[in-house]
Amino acid sequence: MSAAGTVLVTGATGTQGGAVLRGVLDRGDRPVAALVRDPAAPKATALAELGVELRRGDLSDPASLAAAFAGVDAVYAVTTPFGDGPEAEVAQGEAIVAAAEQAGLPWLVLASVAAADRADVPHFVSKARIERRLAASSVPWTVVAPSYFYENVAGAARAAAESGRLAMPLPADVPLHQVALADLAAVVAAVLARRDEHLGVRVEVAGDAPTPAQMAAALHASYEEQPLAEVRARSADLGAMYAFLAGEGYGIDVAAVRARYPEVPWRTFASWAAERV
Repeated sequence: MSAAGTVLVTGATGTQGGAVLRGVLDRGDRPVAALVRDPAAPKATALAELGVELRRGDLSDPASLAAAFAGVDAVYAVTTPFGDGPEAEVAQGEAIVAAAEQAGLPWLVLASVAAADRADVPHFVSKARIERRLAASSVPWTVVAPSYFYENVAGAARAAAESGRLAMPLPADVPLHQVALADLAAVVAAVLARRDEHLGVRVEVAGDAPTPAQMAAALHASYEEQPLAEVRARSADLGAMYAFLAGEGYGIDVAAVRARYPEVPWRTFASWAAERV
């Protein structure tokens, strides 16, 4: 594969896909394309103005995916359960893998989640199912599996600035492995530049592991443990996730991840929070 081969990003107008697309653009060593449903939509045209090639396709339409994948050297594929549920996410993943097989894609880099294979959390299980489908395929693959995102608490951080309290459904002293979206993007860009090292490899990503109490301190707030039952009442999926995080957790070796990707700036949670308070 050419070092300058095109990388196609799915979910490029969303949060994770958009961050990764910009991370690859910032590295500046290869052309970038985005899978979009409507090239005329404002978010799509904004990407085009950055020099991104737009390719029409839909995760619910495997034929459109195969056409979009044609001629690219790698795809960074993001799936999501948060619109129509975990089964819909599995269908997205199956469509992506089938399209990659049909197109003869040289490399599929799949976005998953850390601990997908051992956490009884619906949106972890769905990603694990997609990973198994990919591993059983003929497509050369890599899995990038981030932990919790700093940005997941952006709303809580704004509330903490106003109220002086950070509330989360976790014990105050349990470390929470997490990463900034921008740092995940830099990891993906590094992975794409080091293909041979990453073929058939699963990479779990965390840049820091502060406790909720430390997170609150970084936000100049006090910490308040939110009852897990309140989260479960709103979402059984998120309730299961926080129960997992309060118990076994991700268990990522942060120092080893940082050492493997020295080109990543690696923001701590405190440095990320300092930009918001």
